[in-house]
Amino acid sequence: MNLVLTVLQIVAPVGILAGIGFAWVKAGFEYRMEFVTRLAMTLATPCLIFTALMKTELDRSALADTLFAAITAYGLLTAVFWGTTKVLGLERRTYLSPLIFGNTGNLGLPLALFAFGQAGLGYAVVIFAVAGVWGFTFGVWLVSQGGSPLRVFKEPLVAGTLLGALFLWQGWHTPLWLTNSLDLIGQMAIPLMLITLGVAVARLQPGKLGQAVWLSLLRVVICVCIGVAVGQVFALEPVALAVLILQVSTPVAVTTYMLASKYGADGDAVAGMVIVSTLLSVVTLPLTLAFLI
Repeated sequence: MNLVLTVLQIVAPVGILAGIGFAWVKAGFEYRMEFVTRLAMTLATPCLIFTALMKTELDRSALADTLFAAITAYGLLTAVFWGTTKVLGLERRTYLSPLIFGNTGNLGLPLALFAFGQAGLGYAVVIFAVAGVWGFTFGVWLVSQGGSPLRVFKEPLVAGTLLGALFLWQGWHTPLWLTNSLDLIGQMAIPLMLITLGVAVARLQPGKLGQAVWLSLLRVVICVCIGVAVGQVFALEPVALAVLILQVSTPVAVTTYMLASKYGADGDAVAGMVIVSTLLSVVTLPLTLAFLI
């Protein structure tokens, strides 16, 4: 019973905030997705990442191990799912990105924070940064069938990550008045991302739901197995291992649907995977957390 209550306390805030976004749209209220997303991704989230890295008290070698483990995990996910799409005859341009990239920002960061505190958030930010860089380079290239990978360096998320890593490495800190300001801005990120997730799910038009169900189940099994295996190989400490498994197994990222729609891939099929994997996460994430706690 204590375990059930612990998991409920972690998952409930995520579900409530996402539910608010879902209900907001269904009630017919206006929600300017482009504005809120831009606010979150260009201002609030970079500040959250920067301050989380700058203020983290985690051992640098543990963060480095987590970084290399995350790079390895996403490399393996890419290779395994590349083979999966080939074997199953799925259009790689449509299906590979949603299979690889989970909601490491909208869901992963708050879940890591609620489940494992500031230490969990520190590890989650590192993994989120790896997923973000890979998504803005390989992910965009895959769906758009071209483009320069250097565009990633124009993203505020990457700038916040690199700057935060520099401050962490050098042991620098911003003046207290600036740190407090950045903290306040960063605190907007998680509520905004969760409410926006609910809004996005409410607006999606899913397609190929039967296929989305078994693909989503296959995806979460593979992601958890790879997370466990990589974490063991790198001998991550317990919280880092738990956060790695949690992050790589989060449901399909809404951004993969946005990219599919933007570049002419099968957006409805990706929307189906987003919705189904998000609904399945109501069961899979608590089970994963129960295993990890």
